Amino acid sequence: MATTIADILPQAARKHGDRVALIVNGQRWSFRELDVLSNYVANGLVASGVSPGDRVGLFGPNCWEWLVSYYGIAKAGAVVNPLSSMLTADEVRYAVGDTGARAVIASSDKAQLLQELKAGGARFELVVWDEAPVAGATRLRDWLTHASSEFVARPRLPSDLAAICYTSGTTGRPKGAMQSQRAVMGAAVGTALMAARTAEDRVISALPLFHVYGSCVMNAAMVAGSTLIVIPRFNEVVVLSAIAEHRATIMDGVPTAYYYLLAHPDFDQYDLSSLTRCWVGGQTLPAAKSNEFTRRTGCPVHEVWGMTELAGAVSANPVYGPNKPGTIGVPYPGNAFRVVDVEDPDKDMAPGERGELMYRGPLVMMGYYNNPEATAETIRPDGWLHTGDIATMDDDGFATIVDRKKDMILTAGFNVYPAEIERVLCMHPAVALAAVGSIPDEAKGELAEAYLMRKPGVEVSRAALVAHCREHLAAYKVPRGIQFVDSVPMTSSGKIMRRLLREIDDGSLSIE
Repeated sequence: MATTIADILPQAARKHGDRVALIVNGQRWSFRELDVLSNYVANGLVASGVSPGDRVGLFGPNCWEWLVSYYGIAKAGAVVNPLSSMLTADEVRYAVGDTGARAVIASSDKAQLLQELKAGGARFELVVWDEAPVAGATRLRDWLTHASSEFVARPRLPSDLAAICYTSGTTGRPKGAMQSQRAVMGAAVGTALMAARTAEDRVISALPLFHVYGSCVMNAAMVAGSTLIVIPRFNEVVVLSAIAEHRATIMDGVPTAYYYLLAHPDFDQYDLSSLTRCWVGGQTLPAAKSNEFTRRTGCPVHEVWGMTELAGAVSANPVYGPNKPGTIGVPYPGNAFRVVDVEDPDKDMAPGERGELMYRGPLVMMGYYNNPEATAETIRPDGWLHTGDIATMDDDGFATIVDRKKDMILTAGFNVYPAEIERVLCMHPAVALAAVGSIPDEAKGELAEAYLMRKPGVEVSRAALVAHCREHLAAYKVPRGIQFVDSVPMTSSGKIMRRLLREIDDGSLSIE
């Protein structure tokens, strides 16, 4: 079995050869072709002076070049630093400088920004994919044409650093989570195992490859020998059409993808009968939406959970075992959960009681790059990692995320969790998507406000939605404002950005 990222494609090529491994925009590549293409990249990196342990940035959107560059970097023995396509110039400058990148492989639309960094004194080899030449940059195409197709991966240990992935940086500077080879491989193998992925599966994903969930799904597909159908950018029609065209058996996505798919007026017109199981992660998907998807497609939805600090998806509702919608399942084999008192992490909470979710096992990061203080705050000396998620655990060991600790709203001394309100709002048949944030209140400190997308052609009043909430929520949790919107702010991976919800306030929030 592959023990490092560099082992994945050579083993897949030996086992699966000319079977289709990847489909992007109608183009197809076999496992053998991907292995050879990544050899070209590895040879190019070595020729440019990249040594084992050097950091190499990877900056661009979903495409075949991203995938073969990822595996080429690993084969060269380097540490991959995936950069979000949506990073600002400041954020890219920080990440490239913080890691001391020896090289950056990027799409041509990112070249100008990277050239400006080089002009400012940053020293790295710039490699650009796409046909158009870029001044001062090596063309990836030249490596794919002139470098050798043979390459023996430089040896790396499971304990060696594999990737540095930066968190979103919602407070202060982003932090670079150092993921070991063991952690990246464990997340990939666990994802394949828990979803029962095989060489017979055709996996469709619009997840950004630079995001830890997207690369985890990619690695799981290559490990299992599945065909990976990559959607460059999420679009409801493109995804639904691709499922029908390629007879996809598995779909991976974030909750917003399911919201948008279910709300599409032609959803029921597409042939989705090939789907046998779907995975959702990144944020909590309300059980009402999970059950609606299953009812309309016949396909179960298995909720998963993970973090950048844990190298990807690390818990799931298994295919061969109980599937409990609304929960994040159980940890991958060899890892463990705890729910502890928010103020005293040495005190375990009883089943059903809320506390902070802790995680321990080989998937835990090595620490934050160049940030020992943040590392010490996040990883306890006994190896347990603070996730920052408030959760409960049932008697079977299945965890349910209540919400992010930092998203909690404090209303007159009561804890209010946006995700709980979102789950209730999504139970209403008129609601396609719900996002809840906070507004300041002089008397109570903070109040919950809701931003809702209605299903096409469906009307519903604010009063009706408030009445619905009052049936299922304590009075202090009922949102004090509701605004109907066409969209909500999201990250590049499709997560709702609650901290930016206030920016779309149009003054129509009052419901009293």
